Amino acid sequence: MAYYSGGYINNLIPKMFSVLLSLSVLSIGVVIFLENRHPSNTVAWILLLALIPVVGFVFYLLFGQNYRKRRRFDRKAIQDKEVHRSIDQLTTRQRAELEELTQNQQKLLHLSHKISDSVISFSTNTKILTNGEETFAAILQELEKAVHHIHMEYYIYRDDAIGTQIKDILVEKARAGVEVRFLYDAVGSYKLPFSFLEEMRRAGIEVVPFEPVRFPFLSSSVNYRNHRKIVVIDGNVGFMGGLNVGDEYLSRNKTYGFWRDTHMFVKGEAVHSLQAIFVQDWFYMTGKAHVSAEYFRPEPEPEADGAVQIIASGPDNKRKSMKHLFFSMITSARKSIWIATPYFIPDEDILTALRVAALSGIEVKILFPAKPDRWMPFLASHSYFSGLIESGVDIYEYEKGFLHSKILIIDGETASIGTANMDMRSFHLNFEVNALLFGTDSVQTMVSDFKRDLKYTNLINPEKFARRKVIVRFLESAARLFSPLL
Repeated sequence: MAYYSGGYINNLIPKMFSVLLSLSVLSIGVVIFLENRHPSNTVAWILLLALIPVVGFVFYLLFGQNYRKRRRFDRKAIQDKEVHRSIDQLTTRQRAELEELTQNQQKLLHLSHKISDSVISFSTNTKILTNGEETFAAILQELEKAVHHIHMEYYIYRDDAIGTQIKDILVEKARAGVEVRFLYDAVGSYKLPFSFLEEMRRAGIEVVPFEPVRFPFLSSSVNYRNHRKIVVIDGNVGFMGGLNVGDEYLSRNKTYGFWRDTHMFVKGEAVHSLQAIFVQDWFYMTGKAHVSAEYFRPEPEPEADGAVQIIASGPDNKRKSMKHLFFSMITSARKSIWIATPYFIPDEDILTALRVAALSGIEVKILFPAKPDRWMPFLASHSYFSGLIESGVDIYEYEKGFLHSKILIIDGETASIGTANMDMRSFHLNFEVNALLFGTDSVQTMVSDFKRDLKYTNLINPEKFARRKVIVRFLESAARLFSPLL
């Protein structure tokens, strides 16, 4: 009887587990269906749950729980509006100067203002910083000049040579009475040692992690990260763009070799918007809002050229600012669309816009790394290439090193530069920040840099690409199934 009971229980446990798993998977499937996500996203999740239930169940617990995100980031959106009310926005003078732009540019600026509520500045100077040497030299120089405050926000910050060099300046400035606030992403910078951060705190630096993950295997927080890179000094100069802080961004890592990236120096009125984004993120994590006039005194640049707008996006913004900005820029093109991105995982809207543009005779060029830093996004990106190439899009593989620039140039006159990749993670999951530039010298620098980068590329040959191995095509297609989740 004991043997029978034991055998019965041994058989019952797997059956109960199977039933509970099936019910859990079914329940999750219904929840995903009722959430009205994008169809491709919904199909990807349901397919994953159906084909690999256990893996799909775990992945959903890790990355798919939208209700937690909504509760958390709806609160941030409300807080951001409170901070926003304390900060001046679009002025009468700026509205008058909008009339000097072309009709297409006015429409694009009107859209970007509506979706981001950020100031449009005609009194800002910008300078493109090409690669790490130029970027960090400029940052170090400006940090040394700080007299009132330094606000710094990074996705990845390392305790290597350049990270330590910047930290030492921050410590020195804090001890001299400069207010220093340092916000780092808890996942992107998870390798930062406690001793490194503690040294900063002891010097008087306010150090705060963004969205700490206490139980990374049981939390969807690992999916909604602060991918921004922002430095604001004394409220009048700032930096933003593609470079995190680490020696690899100075081409010192043997694995990646030469690191091709783009950053930007900002001086004048548009620093107001960079400051606002930092203040909103800081307020979200600390409850402290630094909105007094001493933090928002950017001196207008009287000899500035063109227009500059800083745009933030993230899971707290239901308008999907970055995706709509890119879509509007692409559809506004009349002559050319040039894209540089390390990851290319577009949704159907962006993909269709690019294909239609190419079929319409508009020159579409995509600059993409020849070697990956992560295999899954790399394979998924290649699965989109065939349809684009068939439509007339030219795709260039950058072979000099690893390409990490994130730029979009339209007709050689309008450009976007920042932290957002041309992928669904930047469109829907991460906190990003980009600058929209109209008719500035920086746009022409980006055009020149893009042309120079093309010299170190290989244009993908349609016939050769079509003959790639079956196993490679299979892996690309498999990766694409999960592209809405990447």
